[in-house]
Parts: sequence; structure tokens; C-alpha cells
Amino acid sequence: MSQNIVILPGDGIGPEIVAQAVKVLEHLRDERGLDITMQEALVGGAAIDATGGPLPGETLNLAKAADAVLLGAVGGYQWESLDASIRPEKGLLGLRAGLELFANLRPALLFEELAQASTLRPEVVAGLDILIVRELTGGIYFGQPRGVRTLENGEREGYNTLVYRESEVERIARVAFRAAQKRNGRLCSVDKANVLESTELWREVVNRISSDYPDVEVSHMYVDNAAMQLVRDPKQFDVLVTTNMFGDILSDLASMLSGSIGMLPSASLDKNNKGMYEPIHGSAPDIAGQDKANPLATILSVAMMLRYSLQQPALADVVETAVQKVLADGLRTADICAAGQTPVSTTQMGDAVLAAL
Repeated sequence: MSQNIVILPGDGIGPEIVAQAVKVLEHLRDERGLDITMQEALVGGAAIDATGGPLPGETLNLAKAADAVLLGAVGGYQWESLDASIRPEKGLLGLRAGLELFANLRPALLFEELAQASTLRPEVVAGLDILIVRELTGGIYFGQPRGVRTLENGEREGYNTLVYRESEVERIARVAFRAAQKRNGRLCSVDKANVLESTELWREVVNRISSDYPDVEVSHMYVDNAAMQLVRDPKQFDVLVTTNMFGDILSDLASMLSGSIGMLPSASLDKNNKGMYEPIHGSAPDIAGQDKANPLATILSVAMMLRYSLQQPALADVVETAVQKVLADGLRTADICAAGQTPVSTTQMGDAVLAAL
């Protein structure tokens, strides 16, 4: 039975990088028997301009009915002056909440060919293979109450609420434990339990359910130390599990270990492994429309889609091998270029992956 993918190019460089990933999907459909259909829809700033809101009901309904969603990026300078409640990023948050995508998987894998592109010494990062599991629908990004209020003395005060229920912690922890079982059997839970009661509860829940996974070695680390350790000795980690905000920050930090944020894909999954797939970088409005952006994270997001939602692990391997081949052949977009190298364009990189396929 045919599987449907909703394509959400979004804003900034989103349409450019998604176009390259769609070429890969079309090849897999036309040449390798992948039984899919694709529908494109609006989200983010593009949706605001067309409909007045960042997440049209039609888009959310299409996404709910789909087997998987491929997203480019949302946001841009032209929408920053809008009220926070209708900015492009609200479309992304609305998709995550509406689709109940509570588990965000962000691998930080260093391709051997890019060891020199990392800002750390090659001997520190060579062989790096980390998976960050981020809770995605709770925590301070969604907690209530929130807002800006005026105090009695006339001063304005912004406030947000960091809140986690036991059930939320347990379900994301179980995703991380199962991931660790399939990898090297080590899980580090990242919190700030020394000062935040919500993450003190987080630690208690992780410890409680760890007995269900005796083959996984569990450790705990405060988030500030985890940030330091990711730079000092990143290969000590296998799987990290953490809160929404901490995961947002640490996964961007980890992206630089792998050479560029333009190399890192992500999967956001519900309880049935239906997911939304996107590069972890933003819309990069400063280079939008210039054919400069790195499309490899988006193409690698397609590989994650094939593996997790479409149940096509062999085709996922094919896509990842094609990406490795173009890197081995020396092709580099500007973000991963070494001194003296000539960068290729977004389109050229996409065409190279297609040729490698």
C-alpha cells in the first residue's frame, strides 16, 4: 500500500534544501520501487503570508493523515516583528504538539571525510557517533502559565513555566533506553537536578525505570557539565536523553563536533514511530535564495524517515552510503569547505548524491 509523505518546504533556505531531498525520494520511487506519494503544503512564514497564520488547518490535517512529514525550516527576519503567538516558529511547535511528536532523535555522527571540518582536533572527534534523545512536547517551551505581565511598580516581567509529569519523563526515557540497547548500551540522562525540582523528578523517574533495562549502563550529568564534556571528550557518550530546552541547546553544540550544523538530520516521533523529519539547522535567511546551503542534513533526514517511519532500512543505508560517497569524492558546500577548496552549490550537491545513488 502506498505511503504518503507531506512536504513542508517552509522559509529561507527550506525550499532549496527540501528540493534536493525530494529529488532523492523521486529517484527511490521511480527507480527503486519505493511506493510513495508526496503532497506539498504551507507552514511558517510562507503560511503567514498566504493565510495569515503559521499553521493552516489544511496543513495540520494533511500531516495527521500522512505516514511521514519532511520539513525544511521556518522563520526569517521579515516575521520577527509579529506577535509571538503567530510567528513562524509557532507553526513548528503546533505540528509537534498536534502530531504528538514527543521524541526527538538527533544523531551527531562524524563522517571520516569531515574530521578536518570539525572545530575540535581530529583525534578528539574521529569516530564520533552520539545520539541525543530530546523530549519535544513538554518542558519550558510548552509550560503554562507563560507571558509578559506588568508589576505593581510598572515594570514588565517575562515568565515561563518548566513542568514535567512523570508519564512524560517515562515515555521519553523508554525511547532512549531502547535506543541504547540497539547501540553500545550506555545512556546518560542530562538534567539540572541540583537546582530544578522538575528535573529532580526527571532523574528519579529515569532511575526507577532503569531496572527494566538491565543491559543498559545508566549515568546522570548536570547540563552545564554535559556541555563541557561534549567539547572535552565527546566520545565518552553513546545516547543522551534530556529535556526539551537542554536538548535544543546540546544538539546544536554537538552539531559543530561533526563539522557543520548542515550535516545533522533529526527525527521527531510519536508513540507509533510516525514522524516529522528535518535538518536541525534553521532557515538561514542570510543565504536564502543563493544556492549555497548544505542539503545533506535534509537528505540524511530522508534516510531517517526511511528507517523509522517507512520501514525501509535497506534504502536508508543506500541514501547514507550515497552521502558518504560524495564526501569521499571531495565535494563540499561552503559550510564544510577546508581552506583552498572550491565549494559546490546546493543544487550541485543534491545532483551529486543523486548520481551516487
